[in-house]
Parts: sequence; structure tokens; C-alpha cells
Amino acid sequence: MTNPLLSGVPASAGGCPAHAATAPVPLGGTGFDIEPQALYRSVRHSHGPVVPVELPGGLPAWLVVGYHELHQVASDGELFPRDAGLWNQWEHVPEDWPLLPMIGRPVPSIRFTAGAEHRRHSAMVVPALEAVDPFEIRGHCERLADRLVDSVCARGTADLVGEFAEPLPVMVLSRLVGFPDAEAAAIARALKDVADGGPRAQEAYSRFGDFMRRLVAVKRILPGDDITSRMLAHPEPFTDEEYALDLMAVTAAGHLTTADWISNSLRLMLTEDRFAQSLAGGRRGIGDAMNEVLWEESPTQILAGRWAVRDTRLGGRDIREGDMLLLGLGAANTDPLIRQDLGSGGAGHHAGNGSHLAFGHGEYRCPFPAQEIAETIARTGIEVLLDRLPDLEPAVPPQDLVRRPSVFVRGTDALPVRFSPAAAHSTGAPL
Repeated sequence: MTNPLLSGVPASAGGCPAHAATAPVPLGGTGFDIEPQALYRSVRHSHGPVVPVELPGGLPAWLVVGYHELHQVASDGELFPRDAGLWNQWEHVPEDWPLLPMIGRPVPSIRFTAGAEHRRHSAMVVPALEAVDPFEIRGHCERLADRLVDSVCARGTADLVGEFAEPLPVMVLSRLVGFPDAEAAAIARALKDVADGGPRAQEAYSRFGDFMRRLVAVKRILPGDDITSRMLAHPEPFTDEEYALDLMAVTAAGHLTTADWISNSLRLMLTEDRFAQSLAGGRRGIGDAMNEVLWEESPTQILAGRWAVRDTRLGGRDIREGDMLLLGLGAANTDPLIRQDLGSGGAGHHAGNGSHLAFGHGEYRCPFPAQEIAETIARTGIEVLLDRLPDLEPAVPPQDLVRRPSVFVRGTDALPVRFSPAAAHSTGAPL
């Protein structure tokens, strides 16, 4: 599938002098959508660890595909801060640019601030996440996963993406953040439109923001035991817009990536013989499959972005002040310089190895409590599904499964399965 927004990109509009000597790679097309690892190998061979790329509208950037180079960029927040205001291409960015929600304008949120301001937001957001009871997360997840299985179990067929993996994380996160269950589906639709970077991305981002602003207003009047209320109770004051933007960052980062972690893990277990035991009722292989996905099919393939505060050198490239660097997490995880196993059946040999970059690295990496929440949702959801439907099998050949048309996130549009029909059941606990 070709991403209509990212293919057929014109020649560089504003022009980046550093790109003049090397033709940039259009960031999109079938290589990214279907076999990104093959494309990463190709551009690494042709361009080295730092690749000149072209975004929609001919906007230049650098894609960092080398593990060590990405580690260097992510570790040096002084030289490569996450400060979009530094970008030297803003004069060429149209107001309706579809990737604006992914790249981000300079706004006061934990996702789009740097230095002391980023640390100020982290000091408010991270404790609010840490205070979430892991037993509460698991309880919500078990009951909501059961509800989703109940809705399909009598049919004997289901789409594990649309009917399980995508709704589950946003349903759980909505409860943790403080939304009523009824709003979870609308939030999920908005987030998917934002991540796909299509023509509806800007409008969807606006809708998503409206949800969070209303939530902040409600929780000011009726606080509860939830992330939003704990953020509002933080002793240092923030504006309502800052609270809303931070809630957007937390929810967006946790929803679609966790959904893709679930669906990519299930896809692996359904299509790879070595995970057959997990599907037969054993749970030991679930963690192995989840970890392998973080190495081989990281839900976040490309993370935007970092900006150079001055002229510098990286991976043999001249990086100019204000140039944007995109972190190729999916590419760096398969860098042959740190993956000596690639030439001898590397996939499947990651058990216990957590040195991947799936959650980023450095000051701006995904906060540890957020990682724990995502892992609990993903693992619990998969366990409930396999306990309830132990004879799951693919309903279509693996080659017929279609990937989502996004260069930034790696997921499947649908995962059709069949299984023995079963009756719905209740856990006996309130939802």
C-alpha cells in the first residue's frame, strides 16, 4: 500500500544546503509501508547511518538509522534538543501540513519542550503516572479485555486489530486518565487519524485537544482518583492549556503504540511456528514475542524529532544549525554493527535483551512508569485473549495482511482470525 501523502514528493522546496550533494530519500512509499527493514538496509548501504530524507512538501530532514548515532543524538539534549522552534524550515511549512501533529509546533507540553521547561513538566506528569496502582491497571484490563472477547466469541471469527488490540488500550487509558468509557472510541478514532498523517490529521488533532480541555474543566470541579486529578493537584501551577497538552501527550503516546504492540505480538504468535506453545495455552512465550516485536517491529518506527542548535558533524554528515533529525528507532534496532546475529537467523534470539530503542533513549525517552503501564496492558490483554480463545488461527494467509500506511508507526490494518465459537461469560466483577 502506498501512502498517498508521502509518495511522489517534489524536489526540496526550501532547500537544505547539507542535502545538496546527495539526493534525499522520499520519506514514504511502499518500502516504508510494507517492508521498512528492507528499505532501511538499502538506505544504510547507500547513505550510511545518517540519511538525507524528504518530507511531504519537499521539506528536508535527516533520518538517523545507525544505533550508535541515534544513541548519541538522544543522549545529547544540549546539542540536539527536542525544540521544534529551532527548525530552519518553518517558513516553508504550510498551515495545513499533515505532519504538523506528529512533528509538533513549539507548545508547552512534556512532548514538545526541552531543557528546564521539559523537566518542569516531567516533575508534574511522571509522579501522576507512578501513582497508578498496577493492580488497578491489570484489573481494568482483564475486565475490559473480557468484555471485548465477549462481543465476538459467539461468532467464531474476529478482527483482532479493530475489535481487540485498538480499543483495549484506549479503554484502559481513558479510565486511568479519568474519561467515561463512552468517550474511548471517539478518542481512539482521533488518535488513529493523527498517527496516519492523512488529510484528516489536523482536524483530528483539534478534536483530540477538545476532549482533553473538557476533561481538565470537569476534573477541576469533580476531582477523582485519576491521572488528571493528580496532575491538577501538583503544587506548581500550570495553565489549563498546559494540562490539556500534557494529557494529550500521555494518551497519544500510550494508545496506538500499545495497540500495535498487542497486534504485532499476536501476528507474530499466529504466524511463527516457534510461538505455537503460547497459542496452546502456555504463557511463557508471550513475553518473548512481545520483546521480539520491540526489536524487529517496533510500534514506533520513526520518532520526531530533534533539532541541531549549531553546525555539527554526525555519522559523516554536515548537520546545519536548525536541521531536523528524525530518530529511526526501528532501523537502529536492526543496525548490523550491534546485531551480530542478523546473518544467522537473528530474529527470535532476543529473550531477556532489553537494549532496544523502542522506547527511545535519553532525557526524552518514554517515562518508565508509562512503559510499565503499556506493558501491563499489552501482556494482560494477550493473556486474556489466549485464555479465552486458545484455538485462535489466522483467517487469511500472512502475505495478505495489510500494514497501516504510516512511516512513523508500525501496525496492521486488520488481523482476521477464526476460533471455536464460545459463550460469553462474566468475571463477576463490575466493569
